[in-house]
Amino acid sequence: MRRITLLLLLLALIAAACSSDEPAATTAVTTTPPAPATTVAPTTTLPPEPPAPWWEGRVFYEVFVRSFQDSDGDGIGDLRGLIDRLDYLNDGDPTTTDDLGVTGIWLMPIMSSPSYHGYDVTDYRKVNFQYGTNEDFLELMDAAQERGIAVIVDLVLNHTSRQHKWFARSFLEQDGYDDWYVWDDREPGAGWHAAGDRTYFGLFWEGMPDLNLENPDVTAELYDIADFWLNEMGVDGFRLDAVKHFIEDEPQIENTPATLAWAQAFNEFTEEAKTGALTVGEVWNDSRIVSTYIPDALDLAFEFTLASEIIDAAQSGRSDTLPIVMQTVLDEYPLGQYSPFLTNHDQDRVASVLVGDASKGKLAASLLLTIPGVPFMYYGEEIGMRGRKPDELIRTPMPWDATEAGGFTTVEPWQPFDPNKDEVNVAAQIDDPDSLLSHYRSLIQLRSASSALRIGEMTLVDTGNNSVFAFTRESADQRLLVVINLNKQPQSEYGLPEITAIGEQLYGADWTLGAELPGRSTTIVELGAS
Repeated sequence: MRRITLLLLLLALIAAACSSDEPAATTAVTTTPPAPATTVAPTTTLPPEPPAPWWEGRVFYEVFVRSFQDSDGDGIGDLRGLIDRLDYLNDGDPTTTDDLGVTGIWLMPIMSSPSYHGYDVTDYRKVNFQYGTNEDFLELMDAAQERGIAVIVDLVLNHTSRQHKWFARSFLEQDGYDDWYVWDDREPGAGWHAAGDRTYFGLFWEGMPDLNLENPDVTAELYDIADFWLNEMGVDGFRLDAVKHFIEDEPQIENTPATLAWAQAFNEFTEEAKTGALTVGEVWNDSRIVSTYIPDALDLAFEFTLASEIIDAAQSGRSDTLPIVMQTVLDEYPLGQYSPFLTNHDQDRVASVLVGDASKGKLAASLLLTIPGVPFMYYGEEIGMRGRKPDELIRTPMPWDATEAGGFTTVEPWQPFDPNKDEVNVAAQIDDPDSLLSHYRSLIQLRSASSALRIGEMTLVDTGNNSVFAFTRESADQRLLVVINLNKQPQSEYGLPEITAIGEQLYGADWTLGAELPGRSTTIVELGAS
């Protein structure tokens, strides 16, 4: 009986404690309101925003190791030579301004290969002996990390060298390698090449047979190679070559659904293998096609259409279609998730396209380094290196000074310097505040210091003058106005209707709202409150 009484008493106490509507009959009336229901409701706090990716706001520099710096006197650039020149790119000291200020480098192929360019790999896990050893590469990674420089490497997944042991085994149909490449019994032609009584597909040339990426064994091996470079060699990500050609489905040989699916799976794998691993892809197409790869199949992609527009505007002195193309890019991609550039190792150098005019080169640099995205520069672009195809002539050694060996080597270089070396070299420009190199250096350092230029949204401003390209960049704590006069003549007829207050000038000649713009000039000012 006592247990029942205690149980009834306990239930009564629980009922009283849980009641939130009426006070108990024995409780005196009080004017204190009951506690609000939100004190016991489940939390509605939203999860924190994911951290911004590490590559957001960086500026990358494309390096052809063979042509950057020779350290051992054989006329061929190497990894130790690159280590010796890292302070030129970024010395790691934020208080100095004599370095270029880039915060990432992309290395063109450094893996074993029989060719000078390296896009036909014979061993994915071994550094090309002409460039050094795997241990040299690890030293490069340590030296770059000390300076705050991220390193991504070219990873060629579409094809290998015909000299790769995989191809020899596939040709002989042994050891399970028979379908590691794309084989058929058709006649040679249109990318198909004879090998014995069969043909294999090699889109670019017979020396680079295409891998069969629909073979799960091939995919597994490529995943393992990616993991090796991410976790054993420590790279921060990959520049992926020829992405649009990964899997053909004749007659369609580019941008197939299977290609997109394979690239997405690979992108997911790299993120699992190393959190934050960057993939930036070469998809040489119109912006609307390239953007379909972002963000699932690639983190970033090079913007070829925008590159052509930037150079055309700098060359012509007019921005007739640049605003249209720029707005298309802004509409098609997630904010800043693409890579603007000018030219790369497959194109005539920008200085040659602009006929060696440094003032036009400065305009192109201004556009590249003030718009959204993760910009990439080609080595030597910052000093106006020239070169037109064939490919060897757009990949010539870096001229560090005007000496016979150019400061690149102590012997005859693997490839002759560009004929303009005596005038176009680092030593001739590094201390000249009006040089192209100083212009690049100042803009890169300003971009690094400015949240609006690094990550801010872009709004185009209609000036009513095709020679004056203007826009704002705005982040949470900064709003900038960028005004670029593309014409060699000063411009006074232009409008900036949305701009009501001008603050501190950050770059360019002295200028006030509505004043005449100097010819081929770049002006960047911080906007005050409207």
